[in-house]
Amino acid sequence: MRDRLRQVAMVLLGAALFGTAGLSLGSWYAGRGTAPVNSAQAQTMAAELLPGTEPLGSSAGNNYLYGVLAPDDFGSPFTEFHYDAASGCTHSESVRRNATALGWQGSHRVAGTPCDGWRAERDGLTATFTQMDRGAVLRFAPAAPDGYVTVTLIAAVLGAAAGAALFWLAGRRRPPVPRLVGTLVTIVLLPGVVSTWQGLMTNGLTEPAWPLWAALAPVLVPLALVLLLAGLIFYRSRREPSRVSGPSTSQL
Repeated sequence: MRDRLRQVAMVLLGAALFGTAGLSLGSWYAGRGTAPVNSAQAQTMAAELLPGTEPLGSSAGNNYLYGVLAPDDFGSPFTEFHYDAASGCTHSESVRRNATALGWQGSHRVAGTPCDGWRAERDGLTATFTQMDRGAVLRFAPAAPDGYVTVTLIAAVLGAAAGAALFWLAGRRRPPVPRLVGTLVTIVLLPGVVSTWQGLMTNGLTEPAWPLWAALAPVLVPLALVLLLAGLIFYRSRREPSRVSGPSTSQL
């Protein structure tokens, strides 16, 4: 019974680790070829969403979803417009009302500010509006391509299946193979898995996870090679029969 539970735990661990890695790989594949933000188009859309309100300024750059590790927005820069603070939540209400009239899709609120923000998509762009005490920001970034979520989830399922199969095969081997494989793979993949799930809990599938793995690759790949070599050396040393020296006898 104990061995059975250990094997089930190995299968679940492999599915979780490789499923998360597969999800990140799927987000890269599904997000290929995303067009960058056109500043002229973004300026026109900003004027439509907030007519009669002149921005204080604009800026462009890369949004860093995972701190300084990797940019999100499918590797493309964003363009944003800054506005003066308005009394109450008038800017936020005006943007939401105008967006509905202009045909923006998938409109939903973004919490976390005194006035709930707004996010929606149109013409390959995602617009996000946030209003705070000292001002408001309207940001345009590339939207996820068609089929992005579907491809990402399929890749996650395939990765989970591959990880479960790998760990199931490893669990059928004699010790210390199951423990060795589980430890090495967990050490290599765990940093990316934890960071990916932190991003998923914050943004769901609206942002890609692959830039994080690309940033961690220069560390994870050499680490994987070193651990693999150490594991092979340890495994071979365990397989060698122990040499027990006994008293020598001679025949006369």
